[in-house]
Amino acid sequence: MIPSRRPLAAATLVLALAAELVAPAPRALAQDANGVQIEIRSPRPGETIRNKTDMAPLAGLAIAGERPTAFEVIVVIDVSGSTEYPSGIDVNGDGVLGETQRSPISSQPDTANTDPADSVLGAEIAAAKALLDGLDPTRVHVGVVSFSGEVDPITQRRLGRGDDALLEQALTPDYAAVRRSLEAVLLRGPNGGTNMQAGVKLALRELAGLPGAVSRPRPQAKKVILFLTDGKPSLPFGFANVEDKEDMLAAIDAAQLAKVAGVMLNVYGLGPSAIDYPVAATEMAKVTGGLYTPVRRPGDIVALLSGVSFANVEDVVAVNLTLMEWAGPNDILLAPDGSFQGFVPVRAGKNRIRVSALASDGTRGSKEFDIDFAQAAMSDLELSAERDRIRQRNKEIQLRLERERQNAFRKQERERVLEIGIEKPSDAPKTGP
Repeated sequence: MIPSRRPLAAATLVLALAAELVAPAPRALAQDANGVQIEIRSPRPGETIRNKTDMAPLAGLAIAGERPTAFEVIVVIDVSGSTEYPSGIDVNGDGVLGETQRSPISSQPDTANTDPADSVLGAEIAAAKALLDGLDPTRVHVGVVSFSGEVDPITQRRLGRGDDALLEQALTPDYAAVRRSLEAVLLRGPNGGTNMQAGVKLALRELAGLPGAVSRPRPQAKKVILFLTDGKPSLPFGFANVEDKEDMLAAIDAAQLAKVAGVMLNVYGLGPSAIDYPVAATEMAKVTGGLYTPVRRPGDIVALLSGVSFANVEDVVAVNLTLMEWAGPNDILLAPDGSFQGFVPVRAGKNRIRVSALASDGTRGSKEFDIDFAQAAMSDLELSAERDRIRQRNKEIQLRLERERQNAFRKQERERVLEIGIEKPSDAPKTGP
């Protein structure tokens, strides 16, 4: 499970395809096409595209290897008490950035968040909604699970009522219902400790159709958990305000069950407390073949979650072979399920277009087709769409920068582990000079 549109992957794909344009290799291309199949959904054959700008819209689907094109996705949302704190972005867009306000009087509590709508939980909900915008409900069914852990406010021990995780929405193609369930989670607000095990187990029950499940998962669909958390596990053992080793092992054991069931688990650690030493989160993702993504500023999850891929397709690019011009690096947007849409440069008349996709295993495929283009006056609706495209492109640039920071973080962590290994004292007996 990997983020889509990674800068390095895009550069690799563009260089490889540029070489093909200079020295085509039909035999190799046919072989690559078996690895990634591309379906063009728009424009339709014989359709004439009219636009005032020299850009033609296109949309399609990239399918990597033998992977299924249907998905069952459960978004698991951390609603523990700490998610009331600021996310670092203006989630509700009211121009006011929520922040923690320290009380000038020692006997009075601090104000956790001056704008509750800008909380970590608010960012999680906004991210889940943004994810829905890039999915096809005919292919991707979505469910929602929330988790925390009810505790005794005096003893800080778990109350043990068995409701540390709640099924907010069973798997469904009805995205309106999913959005309503997300609104309900936000309205209820943060509370309690962090029982990661409960969140994973409930999501697994629904995805695998285990006894007690409300969902009816499709047998051939690929099953994915997107797990959002701003902390480390503090339940179900011991005290809710203490991270016990047993809590960590319980979360990892739940992920092991997901692996047995063929469910991929992707974990997003939000904020410094979630990524300083994220053993549970990284191991949960690792055992299922998923990805752990650190998000130092929690609000960035809104952009990052909509950019993930669970279709094993890393990038899609387009080139106008008639003009020998590429679509811009942010003109083609890849959705998590492998569908894509965007714009390609064109001129009046017939244009030969090639769309190419890169899979996570390095295979790629291409498809060529013709676009008949005619210039036309730009309507208000088209002008608005063009402005939206420019704004979206700017957002994508910011997202790329954030992913580069993530890659630097992972590299730093790998180097730190290597240094620890090198500095570890040897068990061999010391010898004299």
